[in-house]
Amino acid sequence: MSPSVTLAGDVKDRALAEQGRSRIAWAGAYMPVLAQIRDRFEAEKPLKGVRIGACLHVTTETANLMLALQAGGAEIALCASNPLSTQDDVAAALCEYGIPTYAIKGEDNSTYYSHIESVIATKPQMSMDDGCDLVTTIYTKHNHLLKEMIGGCEETTTGVIRLKAMQKDGVLPYPVIAVNNALTKHMFDNRYGTGQSTLDGIIRATNVLLAGRTLVVVGYGWCGRGVASRAAGMGAHVVVTEVDPRKAIEAVMDGYRVMPMAEAAKIGDVFVTVTGNYHVISEAHFKLMKDGAIVCNSGHFNDELDLDGIKKLSKSMHVPRTFVEQYEMHDGRKVCILADGRLVNLAAGEGHPAAVMDMSFANQAMAAGHLAKHHAQMKKQVYDVPVEIDEEVALLKLASMGVEIDTLTPEQQKYMASWSEGT
Repeated sequence: MSPSVTLAGDVKDRALAEQGRSRIAWAGAYMPVLAQIRDRFEAEKPLKGVRIGACLHVTTETANLMLALQAGGAEIALCASNPLSTQDDVAAALCEYGIPTYAIKGEDNSTYYSHIESVIATKPQMSMDDGCDLVTTIYTKHNHLLKEMIGGCEETTTGVIRLKAMQKDGVLPYPVIAVNNALTKHMFDNRYGTGQSTLDGIIRATNVLLAGRTLVVVGYGWCGRGVASRAAGMGAHVVVTEVDPRKAIEAVMDGYRVMPMAEAAKIGDVFVTVTGNYHVISEAHFKLMKDGAIVCNSGHFNDELDLDGIKKLSKSMHVPRTFVEQYEMHDGRKVCILADGRLVNLAAGEGHPAAVMDMSFANQAMAAGHLAKHHAQMKKQVYDVPVEIDEEVALLKLASMGVEIDTLTPEQQKYMASWSEGT
């Protein structure tokens, strides 16, 4: 597709667009499932005339999703879902592709929300979120737009948690599909994507050797599993902290030490939070950490870390390396926070590999098509991705990898649907 220049958008430097186009194409070569869906969308136009407001990490993989939606007939405006996750060359390229993009890596909080407002100003009919900031801003500040909203999609665990809280309180404004809950999303993106990209971000920021170090994984959901297994594979001694007894048992049986955070804080060399919760590393935990501890977050929001708490404990802070803030405590200990507590894999690294985002964004694109077709029959609640979409994405991915699987025979299908067969 040849890019067409548009004046809309707010990016760091439009001269970066050529570099961005090259990198978008590189990622696209590793996203064969999304490419097939894009071709299908090009022919069928399931999103023709639908205005989509997207608040996502502005990366090469996201760009390929935007181009697929555009091929399907959508009118799109995009902003960043995190102040540090934007790839500036990609943002510049998307503007040239006719997708107004409002995203600058390192933007302050005021700019971040002004960019969300710029997307909302396009009067979207469908939201596409990574963390629920777009939905909540529309609901709290632009209620008058809700009558035109047909639905939304949510990409991440944190956003799904917020949406379900809205549903519980009776204020969810329209149907939303929890793309994060698709098996072909969270089992692979969260585990293999987060596992690899988180360690990549830590190593890029610090050049620390993980072998022989104690790495503490805070939270053993799919993201935590991925981080733990990759860290163990690099020779780290992995410790897990959890509040869910079932996940704690799983971590023990996977071969990791499990203990309360107050104990782990004393022995950890590197800490990674992946919970989606608040202050899981608190001021009290920072007091216990040893000199040289490295702390980072790979959950959506940086409030997983009590950043005000560590500032209270410190007499000074300096930046010895890009994305490393070294706090010197009043007692002389030094503790490093990476990337201001933002998602370390996107802030200090490039985020998930394109091959795993292929499935996540295939789900995202097909969920958008499903909403456009079926929104009139849907209630104001959080929906899982339809099973048929999830399975189709898996089959397309297997085919792209040259892998074939068995199918049930008619006799087996009958057996599985019967209750009468016994011993």
